Amino acid sequence: MDLGIKNKVALVLASSKGLGKAVAIELIKEGAKVIICGTDADALAATEAEMQAIAPNNVLALICDITDETQRKILVDESVNTFGNIEILVTNTGGPAAGPFEQFNLADWKHIYNLLFLSAVDVIQQVLPSMKANGFGRILTITSVAVKQPADNLISSNAVRTSLLGLVKSLSNEVAPFGITVNNIMPGYTSTNRLENLIEKNPKVNDVKESIPMKRFGTTDEFAAAAAFLVSARASYITGQSLAVDGGWIKGS
Repeated sequence: MDLGIKNKVALVLASSKGLGKAVAIELIKEGAKVIICGTDADALAATEAEMQAIAPNNVLALICDITDETQRKILVDESVNTFGNIEILVTNTGGPAAGPFEQFNLADWKHIYNLLFLSAVDVIQQVLPSMKANGFGRILTITSVAVKQPADNLISSNAVRTSLLGLVKSLSNEVAPFGITVNNIMPGYTSTNRLENLIEKNPKVNDVKESIPMKRFGTTDEFAAAAAFLVSARASYITGQSLAVDGGWIKGS
């Protein structure tokens, strides 16, 4: 299927590794021009090289701490200066630390809110005017299945990521007349370094496979394929939705 995004400009936040990297690679395979970013210079360079091998002139890699407002502004400005207006935005973050409620103080909560919510709001605000002016835009937030069914020992993620659902649904209604879709994608237990680290700290996490109808963890490629469709031209009548890519783990409808 031709997704209709060849030469579209896509910015994928926190994309040097994990799910963000997988989405960025999927988009560049579809012919998009992709901006990736991260704070780990080595990981970012490795991902850039991998993408350069696919499409040498279609990737831009920038160091950016998405919790920093100034760096977010530089990220968007340099992206636009290099490739032109951003037509596809995928907001993504690393996951906050696991732990129970009493482990986190107020400063922790402020940091988590900035990381998971304000970073997305800020970049959306920056790219939205050009999307409206051009009559085309795709905005996709990456959250977690925990926004629908809270995961044990991930209270900060469970709480703050949920706020993005209200943003997605409300914003999608506001910008739909401009040809812009706004959706959310919820990865389930997917084989990433973060999941491996969680299992290393708590081997019982591996037992969650038994609660997944498919009896296995998802792959990053499976997740990226769903994300790429949601930001494609072919998904023009899908907006305000939250799609779980979880092998059926969420028990509710």
